[in-house]
Amino acid sequence: MNGASRREFLSAAGRLAAAGILLPSGLAFLSGCAESLGQVATNLLDPTRIDSLKKTYATVTKTFEDITPEQEYYIGRTIGAVILQKYKPYANEGANRYINLLGQSLAQASDLPETYGGYHFLIQDSEEINALAAPGGLVFITRGILRCCQSEDAVAAVLAHEVGHVQSKHGLQAIQKSRITSAITALGIEGAKTFGSSALADLTSTFEDSISDISKTLINSGYSRSFERQADQAAVKIMKRVGYDPQALVEMLMKMAKQLKPGGLDFAKTHPSPQSRIEDLQKEMGPYKQVSVPPVRQKRFQRQLASV
Repeated sequence: MNGASRREFLSAAGRLAAAGILLPSGLAFLSGCAESLGQVATNLLDPTRIDSLKKTYATVTKTFEDITPEQEYYIGRTIGAVILQKYKPYANEGANRYINLLGQSLAQASDLPETYGGYHFLIQDSEEINALAAPGGLVFITRGILRCCQSEDAVAAVLAHEVGHVQSKHGLQAIQKSRITSAITALGIEGAKTFGSSALADLTSTFEDSISDISKTLINSGYSRSFERQADQAAVKIMKRVGYDPQALVEMLMKMAKQLKPGGLDFAKTHPSPQSRIEDLQKEMGPYKQVSVPPVRQKRFQRQLASV
């Protein structure tokens, strides 16, 4: 399947779960979600594309790792639309510009500095303490968690942690491997030329369920402690490369431990306890040392996020 075919199919099938969503203005990275599923299917099922599809199947194995960067982008954009249903964007251009500048700097220092659609960072207008990363590089951070940050280093710690999830492709790993197996098998055995309405509906449902797998993990259940540990370890490395103090991550977790309410619907529900993460970090970094932030950096932080 060539790039255009893959993009057309995945953008329609994968985004079925988000059909009908009216996206806020200015969110260009989530635009273009209104393609006609019927038209996309017609284009994909063109006989001239069948040979390409069959050749692709011959080289594809049945694991999440075989999802291409382009496919990951469209999956991530769908997840972003789902997240935006729960947390609305925060209409503060200056604050969002600052978060993006900081996030882009951290992303460039990660082990995955480039993604198909690029990294994008957005503040969400919610009092909940939370931060989420969709596959492909869409990172969402709430006003609630920003208010827990006492310095730019602390904000960097949150963003670097989410970038760590992206570079490790933790979101894609939330998809049940059986779903990908079913989808690829259907493509290989049926062949685009023979797809009837029922077969296409089954395949579309498979991708819809994949979106549901990731959304439920990010919003409802959260990642495993091992995934959170990996993201924390990645954050430490990224922060060091950029010049931020990784102790700010520990400091941030200490702050959150005091503010999180047990049994809450936000960070407390979707992440391991701050104390367990602190213990894991201290095994790597040693005892906590108070963060010392340069005055010019602190002034910049206060100027940009004072009103959040």
